[in-house]
Amino acid sequence: MCSLIEDKAVVLFQGDSITDAGWVREDPSSLGTGYAMMAASWFEAMYPAKGVKFLNRGLSGNRASDLEARWQKDCLDLKPSWVSIMIGINDTWRRYDSNDPTTTEAYEKSYRNILTQVKSRLNAGLILIEPFVLPVPEDRKQWRIDLDPRIHAVRRLAVEFKAILVPLDGIFSAAAAQRSPSFWAGDGVHPSLPGHALIAQSWLKAVKAL
Repeated sequence: MCSLIEDKAVVLFQGDSITDAGWVREDPSSLGTGYAMMAASWFEAMYPAKGVKFLNRGLSGNRASDLEARWQKDCLDLKPSWVSIMIGINDTWRRYDSNDPTTTEAYEKSYRNILTQVKSRLNAGLILIEPFVLPVPEDRKQWRIDLDPRIHAVRRLAVEFKAILVPLDGIFSAAAAQRSPSFWAGDGVHPSLPGHALIAQSWLKAVKAL
């Protein structure tokens, strides 16, 4: 297997709490304890000679507009050669817990803007990870009304920007048919360790590292 990620590449993981996973702000090389760390560790173990550098700048609670607001400092200034993005669940969540909705149109506009900047200013490769939700607890089921259009927006953007797509919502749905949804994400959103491992595995397969 020959990974799509080239020698000496700089890979940036971006997103919300799922990507954040507790990376240490005082340590720019910290990757946290979630899928970003797992994917990077496996990649480096399999391809040590490539000398790929991995960075994590996910921030808990972020929506697409928050990424847009910090994109210069937390993406463009870092000059990555690959940018991996997972964003969207908080755009949905705030509708239900704070009555603070984000329209799909606004979400897609912010997302398109950051992707446009990546392509026009860095010409970096793009990896888009779908947001997902699992039906635990029960109220998460109604979130599909809000989240599904965002997932379709990510798919459209992947086509438009010729990005690698990680179809995570379907991957988790299939996994939840093998073992209960709560095994993968206790609150339907934040992955367990096996859930993070499933994201990492899916990411590595998407970049043809597995």
